[in-house]
Amino acid sequence: MVVHPKDGMTSSISFSWIVALTFGLQIFFDFEGYSCIARGLAYIFGFTFPKNFNYPYLARSYKEFWSRWHITLSTWFRDYVYISLGGNRSSKFRTARNLLITMAIAGIWHGASWTFLYWGLIHGVLLIFERALNMQHSKVGLFPGLFWRLFVFVTIIYSWVWFRSDTAHSA
Repeated sequence: MVVHPKDGMTSSISFSWIVALTFGLQIFFDFEGYSCIARGLAYIFGFTFPKNFNYPYLARSYKEFWSRWHITLSTWFRDYVYISLGGNRSSKFRTARNLLITMAIAGIWHGASWTFLYWGLIHGVLLIFERALNMQHSKVGLFPGLFWRLFVFVTIIYSWVWFRSDTAHSA
C-alpha cells in the first residue's frame, strides 16, 4: 500500500501504475490534440506546420522517443541547447554533461519546481545510460525490439509521475 501525503489515503501499487499510465495517455492526447488543432487552423490560413508527434510511445530507445515526442520543441532543444553546448563533438564525459544540462533545462522550461527539474534529469540520465551502453534500436530483432519498446514505455510513464507531482515527496 502507498500512503498519499496530501490526503492520507492509501492505494495499491497497481492502482498507482494505472494512474501514471492514464496521465501518460492524457498528456499525449492533450499535446497531440492541441497540435492537430494548431496545424488545422494554420492550414486554413495557408500555412503548413510539421507533424509534432509520431507515435512516441512506440519508441525503442530514449533518443527515438525524443525524436518522436513534441518534435518541434525537442528539435529546438537539440539545435539551440545541446548543440550549442558542444553536442557529442567532444569527450564522452562532455557529451553526457551536455545531455544532462539540456534535459535539465527542458525540465525547468516546463515549470519552475524541483519535480520538473527531476523529470528532466531522469530523461538526461536515461539518455546517458542508453548512449553508454551503445544501445542501437535498429540492430535488435522482433523480441528484443518488443522488450525495448516496453522498457522505454514503462520508464517514460514512470517519469511522468515526477512531471505531474507537486512535490518530490508526493512523487
